[in-house]
Amino acid sequence: MTLRKALLLSASLSASFSASFLGPSFALAASPEKAKPLAGKAEASPHASAHHSASKPVPRKVAPQSIQSRDTETIAVTARRTDFAFTAAQHSPDADTRLTADRLTQRGVVTLRDLERVAPNLTIQSINGTASTNFYLRGVGFNDFTMNNIPTVMTYFDDVPFALSTMSSGLMFDLADATVTPGPVGTTHGQSDTGGEVRFRTADPTSTLHYGASQDIASYARSRSEAYISGPIAKGLDFRLAGQIRQGGGWQTDPQNGAHLGDADSYALRGKLRWHSDDNRTTILLSGHFVQDNSQVVTSQAIHRLIGTTGLPQLGQTQAEWSVRPQFANLIGRPESLKPSEHNQFWGWDLHIDHDFGFAKLTSVSAFETERQGEYTDQDGTSRSEADTYRTISANAFTQELRLGSSNPDSQLQWVVGAFYQRSRMKQRFFFDYTDYSARGYMMATSFSMNQESTSEFGHISYRLPHNVTLFAGLLHEIDDRSLPGLTSEIFGGKTTAFHGESTASAQFAGQVGVSWQATKSTLVYYKMSKGFKPGGFSANNTQIQAQLDPFGPETVLTYELGFKSDPIPNVLRLNGAAFYNDFHNQQVVGTVLIPNYGPLSEITNVPKSESWGFEGTIELHPVRHVFVTQNIGWQRGNYQDFLNVNRAATNAAYAKTGVWQAVNSNFAGVDNGQPKLTLNGQAEWRQALTPGLGFDIGPDWSYRGSQAIAVGGTGFYRLPPYFLLGAHATLRPSSGKWEATVYASNLLNRSFFESGGMATTTYFYIPGPPRFIGGRVSYGF
Repeated sequence: MTLRKALLLSASLSASFSASFLGPSFALAASPEKAKPLAGKAEASPHASAHHSASKPVPRKVAPQSIQSRDTETIAVTARRTDFAFTAAQHSPDADTRLTADRLTQRGVVTLRDLERVAPNLTIQSINGTASTNFYLRGVGFNDFTMNNIPTVMTYFDDVPFALSTMSSGLMFDLADATVTPGPVGTTHGQSDTGGEVRFRTADPTSTLHYGASQDIASYARSRSEAYISGPIAKGLDFRLAGQIRQGGGWQTDPQNGAHLGDADSYALRGKLRWHSDDNRTTILLSGHFVQDNSQVVTSQAIHRLIGTTGLPQLGQTQAEWSVRPQFANLIGRPESLKPSEHNQFWGWDLHIDHDFGFAKLTSVSAFETERQGEYTDQDGTSRSEADTYRTISANAFTQELRLGSSNPDSQLQWVVGAFYQRSRMKQRFFFDYTDYSARGYMMATSFSMNQESTSEFGHISYRLPHNVTLFAGLLHEIDDRSLPGLTSEIFGGKTTAFHGESTASAQFAGQVGVSWQATKSTLVYYKMSKGFKPGGFSANNTQIQAQLDPFGPETVLTYELGFKSDPIPNVLRLNGAAFYNDFHNQQVVGTVLIPNYGPLSEITNVPKSESWGFEGTIELHPVRHVFVTQNIGWQRGNYQDFLNVNRAATNAAYAKTGVWQAVNSNFAGVDNGQPKLTLNGQAEWRQALTPGLGFDIGPDWSYRGSQAIAVGGTGFYRLPPYFLLGAHATLRPSSGKWEATVYASNLLNRSFFESGGMATTTYFYIPGPPRFIGGRVSYGF
């Protein structure tokens, strides 16, 4: 037997021993070639900054890896306990929530909105049940119903920030990991923001052939199918191709005619091509994706009539009413059988170039994203045509980032400098059908365009002092220009009003300073102050008077954060936590404006002074051999300190008595910001080896969300009630990691709850959450 064969046999036997007897709590590391993660497994975040160590979770499943020939053929085989993932991140001064691909799959995180069930102090809500989403993190966020402004919490896919959050629809497949970062960002990469960011990393091409597929079937004929193939094309050139199909799952019915609503109908493709030089100092990664989404949406349930005396439908948990008049369907060019639904297309590409000069690493990220939307919603939640809405969006965005940073992660001095550029263009048209609302009785349309361009420069530096103390600081300067060239409002059969264009520009500094102390090998404490900046913008929905187009101003926040990370009992107990205080100036929120002879409308405005504070924490526990528990805790409070605005509740009440629209203004100083005060989510799992080659996982998961206001100062029906959800799963998986079979349930107790809400001309409505789903998932890979 040759030396090479003997070494390969030794490594194979060692790997088999680790997988069969040591179980998922151990991982195999081989030298000289480092083990690469399987498809869909997590590795270091692409956003490792000057003061953040790259986090490398160890996957449960380890596939055999090829061992390339070297001049000196030596192999070291070691076993390492990895009961808790992301061990390197325990030395990073942040409050990030990091999630492996396994955890995302296990908790059924397949859309952006699902992410709020696995992170603390995070709220992600659908706009009127559609694919468009709004983010709130630590109480920072606002309801951008026109989706034409920079979001308060930025979404990233593979290091690319999405200027418009809807552009990220349909991309939650073939993931490697996810990270939720609260607080101001922008001094180490990408775009500045005040609320934080949600980053997803998709699986990269592999240098050896891998392929696999999964099928998920659940209640209400819901089906999710995924597949991927990855491997080499030529020396130094690898590829990956992945796709997803989603169908069915609609659970709403119309009690008037038994019509069915809510089925998904979408498919998505993603391709990657990676080349690296022989010395591995240069890597080029080209990616592209395409999403077609023709899914029906969850429609609203009317819970209170603001205007008129027509009774509201009494609906059960899974019931809803909707309709479309033939005249409206003909106006928008859609079939008369149209149901609340999407007709969307998204596509884009991005190019990553990395080169290691030795003393520093240069990274370039170029990206182009586009969206084409056609979205119909029946917002009043009745079969009447009082607020039927159809909107079209044509938008695109180009971004370019260039950064240069230190390449030696062990150096005392870590630094990064860079620049970011963004250019976006958008055209929207809203169609409204108010035919059954006696005060209007017409169909109308609002059309507008928006142009935006921004540049920023950033830098971040950290230095490790004696006694494991590290100082860090960052600075950002951003210039943002945006304009609304012109907006028209047309009443069909009536007048057309053209409004003159508006523009706004802002230039501000943001930054961060802080200190961290590695008090012990397993305990880190840190303190930092961060200033965040978010540019202003426009409210452009259902415009009636020129004043509605006045831009709202930029938002700034000064955040103070004190946190710790610890593994007091290694591989048994992990405790991470952070407390924060946000001092806002001109916080952007959705307020109310009263239009004479028309009524109250939502409008994004600035609160001169406001604040929020709270804490979040994560507990990971492995108390006995087979039990693993994770619990996230989020608590936050906030209030407006100075905010004069139209009191919508009082104004509506006055109109009900007098029949005349007259604004009732209130100063909402001291009023709660309306965000859920308490969020809890977690899971428990029993992991058992059934045979030396077969493992079994079983356990519950849960989430609780406190009451949330859907209007400033909201009480009563202006608040969503709190809710608690329970789920469970049971999984079989072999030690080889080649296949996995799971049965699961979500909303196991079949609770009736509501995810979001709003106002639609004559009614206030809630968007109901899904009932109990029971399903099964099978995956297989090589």
